[in-house]
Amino acid sequence: MTSSYGDRLSAAVDQRGPLCVGIDPHPAILKAWGLSVDAVGLERCARGMVAALGETVAVFKPQSAFFEAHGAAGIAVLERTLADIAASGALALLDVKRGDIGSTMDAYAAAYLTDGSPLAADAVTLSPYLGVGALSGAIDLALSQGRGVYVLTLTSNPDGRALQHAQLRDGRPVAQLIIDEVAERNSGPGLGSVGLVVGATVGRTGIDFSQVNGSILAPGYGAQGAGPDDLVEVFGPAAPLVLPATSRQVMSAGPDPADLQAEAQSILGAIKTALAVG
Repeated sequence: MTSSYGDRLSAAVDQRGPLCVGIDPHPAILKAWGLSVDAVGLERCARGMVAALGETVAVFKPQSAFFEAHGAAGIAVLERTLADIAASGALALLDVKRGDIGSTMDAYAAAYLTDGSPLAADAVTLSPYLGVGALSGAIDLALSQGRGVYVLTLTSNPDGRALQHAQLRDGRPVAQLIIDEVAERNSGPGLGSVGLVVGATVGRTGIDFSQVNGSILAPGYGAQGAGPDDLVEVFGPAAPLVLPATSRQVMSAGPDPADLQAEAQSILGAIKTALAVG
């Protein structure tokens, strides 16, 4: 890869629009699609999503846990799904939420961010709650490989607020510290390759996103409760950086490819209007 993740993401969003479609093949979705709850059904669902939407969606976000639940066969399906995404021209953002220290973090990074690894994605999600500095090895590897990372910052689960909004001695919330440290990684020209994960349902927080200069992944759009107005409320002037993510809203329209395409395009149209993008 010769270009940065930020550059490739910008190009994909310019061409296809700001939408990330999650691939979360949990048992209820498999059953709704008339599929078996095993690796065979998993593969038909996950790869069927890419076959239906791969030429129109900018980013896919496979949730690793739903593949891992099926053991080695599920991981093999994840590998093939990532290969399908790459072949389609879309970007793969693998939702793994890894976060550790030292050689363990390095091993996670090698698995997901190294050229030639069967699990390598264009970007991954990481947890910073052992310290953002603990992620430095993964971030450095991602940047050297033309890949990206998204750092968990403000999540929608109720328990997250107590930690993420706790104040430091300098008065900043913990979430603001994470944002500020991510912003330092994106100081160059163009869209940076280190992004944030901020739930689209968190509401107005008073958090300042103005210096991020990186992509802001906003899960929770659609079936999880967030709509176009929430994107404006949560992100304000930073809205052009936002990559809204939806999973159940699109997947529930399946398995017919035409229905999946229609639902994705409907959601994208509403997002474009809300974010005032062409």
